[in-house]
Amino acid sequence: MSFKPSTQLIRAMRAPRPRTTICVPACRFYSTPAADAPPPLLSKLKADLKTAMRAKDAARLSVLRSIMSANLNASKTASPIRTDVQLVALIRKIQKASNDAIAEAKAVGREDLAQKEEEQMNILQEYVANSGVQTIGEAELKALVQEAVAASQAAGTQAKSIMGDVMKRLTGSLEGKDVDKKELAKIVKELTS
Repeated sequence: MSFKPSTQLIRAMRAPRPRTTICVPACRFYSTPAADAPPPLLSKLKADLKTAMRAKDAARLSVLRSIMSANLNASKTASPIRTDVQLVALIRKIQKASNDAIAEAKAVGREDLAQKEEEQMNILQEYVANSGVQTIGEAELKALVQEAVAASQAAGTQAKSIMGDVMKRLTGSLEGKDVDKKELAKIVKELTS
């Protein structure tokens, strides 16, 4: 004989459980902290990229895509771009490549390509000018180098290591400013020799 309890009896024996919903706070583990936020100039470039796509501005779109590509390549290196100053230095690097392309196009008689590159150079220059990063001119740079050389010589630095000492002194004072390091090294070399 088998015992078959009724379903009503089983329900009555079970303790009623109140229905509660568990609220889990919406936490996004994939979001990045505020410290790793992209530089403001990069955000502006991304917005301008969308605008250029909508306006079908081919020259600006090409320039912005080249900057984004270079930024992506730099992000895969040991020193990714985290500040506007680094981004402006990257734009300057693209400008130099564009300047070389203009010279090559003119050398072979391709004025159409030279004109296209000049248009892209103007767009790049516009972004550098509106970046908000302070650019130091050659005259200001020479004055800073002369001060650093004088301070280094007053400290009694040997003639062999004076260039390195001057560069160390200048690195701190030029932090956060748009300076071409090669140009700086050239000026230091001229004034120390």
